[in-house]
Amino acid sequence: MDLRRLLSTPVTVLALAGLLVSGCSSGSSAPGASTSGTRASGSAPSADLAPYYTQKVTWRSCGAPGFECATMKAPLDYQKPKDGDIELAVSRKKATDPGRRIGSLLVNPGGPGGSAIQYLQGYAAIGYPAAVRARYDMVAVDPRGVARSEPVECLTGKQMDTYTEVDQTPDDASETQKLTTSLKGFAQGCEKHSAKILPHVSTVEAARDMDVLRGILGDKKLNYVGASYGTFLGATYAGLFPDRVGRLVLDGAMDPSLSSLEMNRDQTAGFETAFQSFAADCIKHKNCPLGTASTADASHRLEAFFSRLDAKPVPTGQSRPLTESLATTGVISAMYDETSWPDLRTALTQAMSGNGAGLLALSDSYYERSGDGKYANLMYANAAVNCLDLPPAFTAPASVTKALPSFEKASPVFGRGFAWAALNCAYWPVPATGRAHRIEAKGAAPIVVVGTIRDPATPYKWAKSLAAQLSSGTLLTYDGDGHTAYGRGSTCIDTAINTYLLDGTPPKNGKQCS
Repeated sequence: MDLRRLLSTPVTVLALAGLLVSGCSSGSSAPGASTSGTRASGSAPSADLAPYYTQKVTWRSCGAPGFECATMKAPLDYQKPKDGDIELAVSRKKATDPGRRIGSLLVNPGGPGGSAIQYLQGYAAIGYPAAVRARYDMVAVDPRGVARSEPVECLTGKQMDTYTEVDQTPDDASETQKLTTSLKGFAQGCEKHSAKILPHVSTVEAARDMDVLRGILGDKKLNYVGASYGTFLGATYAGLFPDRVGRLVLDGAMDPSLSSLEMNRDQTAGFETAFQSFAADCIKHKNCPLGTASTADASHRLEAFFSRLDAKPVPTGQSRPLTESLATTGVISAMYDETSWPDLRTALTQAMSGNGAGLLALSDSYYERSGDGKYANLMYANAAVNCLDLPPAFTAPASVTKALPSFEKASPVFGRGFAWAALNCAYWPVPATGRAHRIEAKGAAPIVVVGTIRDPATPYKWAKSLAAQLSSGTLLTYDGDGHTAYGRGSTCIDTAINTYLLDGTPPKNGKQCS
């Protein structure tokens, strides 16, 4: 489990809807020309970057009818453009009403590590409101290191199975050693298979890639909908190129001013808030596996269940039993969308009766593990970007132990496991190039920042903070559960965002919807 994986649209929900989408946390950028949040706008591209902006790409049919795909080139290292290129996969679906076309609308579902192309083809270009799709070419680029854009690779499927099963609530020195060995092995695998690209998958570089794509598409301004980690990507773009900001929607916002430790601890509290909301709903049902007494009792029962799994995993009907870590990940997966709560109730009931198949399936969906034992590169790219964007939350097990009380205060249920999960970047082979910082994007057009009050992965206070940081930020609030807000059932939210995308009129700052 990597806590800083931010999903805009959980796989479990999309599987139920018959879609093909996934998404998913991250950090900040650093000083320096190629990896900083300092402005890069206000002039034409430099001579060594101009060929990238003016390159001609070849569009070809791909995927479902109406979709086109292409490959664009970007510098592997923006500080040294002559040292080689990276190829990025792009897809689009043209506006259905070209006579009233506004321009291109880039979309990103989150991550880091979520495939924007998969999101585009599986949902955005067919599921966004017809009025939006009529007036925009819907476009996506898989960020560098992700999916079809020279993906980061780390472990085999069997190695990843072992990695996901490791105990993340160590009780003694031996278990702590096993956990750190696992984290080191993951990092070493990434270095072995992806050494060339690991230093060049920062969010700043991905944002610069989006500006190159903007130039290729012929748009003077970037119009963009980013969810979850995609909000950090969009905010980073605004900080770099404020005068090129068109209509930006940042849904499920991140706070770039936070350190990795602060971010992980805030997310811990966010998942506790989401779990309490789930528990309050669960105890209303006679068949709630966590009882019907109170949310406090439900929390104690889940903690006790995790403890039993720690001592003795339960069968799943497969060669992989349900361990405490897999069960925790399964529960977390269902916190992203309240429509998954009935499935979680069923999975918990079964697991507490000795059949862990349901919770294992939820965990596998979170990790994007297919039935044949193969994993998408989501978690590999997630770690690669996160560990580059911010210095590690912890540098050694001793620092985790010291912080445990604050994490357990944030979440009695999840705190211990989340704290140890935040040790993952301590052993990363590439030093972080980013630092936490505020993003103001002075001079940018109005930017809509969306926050959901009981969002588990991007706590609501992050949206409030980002909207306040951005010089042109306007906050739109969804009083609801789950991760992100656009397209999740609130007519009020959808109308406000659609109006902004189509007319350029942002909602009144502080507008609240339910």
